[in-house]
This record gives sequence, C-alpha cells and structure tokens, in this order.
Amino acid sequence: MRNFIDELGINGHLTIIKRDNNGKEEVIFDDHNIIVSGMGVGLSYLFTASGSTSIIDYQIDRFQLGVSGGTVNEVSSTYNLSSPLVLADYGSESQIFLKTATQIEDGVDQTGKAFALIPAHKVTKINDTSVRYTLVVDEETANGLTGGAGEEVSLSEIGLFMKNPTGRSGTEASILVAYRAFSKIVKTSDFSLIFRWTVNF
Repeated sequence: MRNFIDELGINGHLTIIKRDNNGKEEVIFDDHNIIVSGMGVGLSYLFTASGSTSIIDYQIDRFQLGVSGGTVNEVSSTYNLSSPLVLADYGSESQIFLKTATQIEDGVDQTGKAFALIPAHKVTKINDTSVRYTLVVDEETANGLTGGAGEEVSLSEIGLFMKNPTGRSGTEASILVAYRAFSKIVKTSDFSLIFRWTVNF
C-alpha cells in the first residue's frame, strides 16, 4: 500500500503553534508528516467502488491526540496512535466537539475510540491539490493529563482519520491516514494549540 501512496504523490506538512491567553503566538513545531497505509486503504475503497457509496465517508474529518508518540510510529504501517486520549482526557470544559466511534486498526475493529471532530469551516482548500486542516485545541482541552500512576504526562502525537471509508452502517469505522509525533507538550489552561496540517494530493 505504501507504493500506492508514493505513486499518487500524497504528502503532508504539520505546523504546531502555541497561542497564549494574550494572543501571542509561537511556532513550536514545523515539519513533514507521515502519510500511512490507511490512506491507501481508504482511497482503494473509493477507486474500486468497494466501500461507502457516499463521498462524505471519505472525508478526513477527525483527529486524535496522544501521549506516547515516538519515531517508532513514524512509518507507513502505523495504524493507530501509541496512546490516544480517551474521552475524559479532553476535559469536561473542552470546546472541541467529541464523539466515540469504531476505529479500524490493522483490519480489526476497536470500539469506543475517542475522536475530536474537525469543523467544516476549519478545512480550507489551498489549491486544486492541497487541503489545510486547522485543528484548534483550546485552553480548556487536555489539561493536567496524568498516567496510570498519577504522574504528569505530555501530548506528543496526533493523527488524522478518514471518516468511514467502508461505509459501515450503525456506527462509523474510521481509519488513520496521517500521523506525526512531536516534542512533548505539557498542556495547561494558559495556552491553546493550533495544528495546521496540510495534505497534498
């Protein structure tokens, strides 16, 4: 599936901006992302008309944050985040619209996964072959994260997901299409994070 993605020339770039409560912005990450094999899987369903009959199901409309990112996951065969946040981790005051749904991981359904949805007005067509997704993690989201032993943990990975390429009815079954690990960020209410993710098709 990697060759399929290479042939299509799909690639991407991620910029992470830290914005403090006074509006001051600082770029804290700026690099390419990893387009994973799930992109090829989703597009193959589309091109062979073997998946969903609705083009909406092939949209990239959701993302996950995680706390155990690393270069080991920055390979095309990655199909999930190392340690994605659960619903409660995003916080009860979060301004992000969240939902739980099924995730297809290496061909296996994993139910009850938490996703942050990308509003339509945060998806921008740059040109005929590029789309930018602006993911805003507001001041009230993902603060004070702790591990199993109560230790402080940091955000360090993010993934983009295709909505429901197989056309599953009853519950959406999303698939990871792009991934990136980044330097650890201890999220607090003192700032928001803006992920500007451009995908070039």
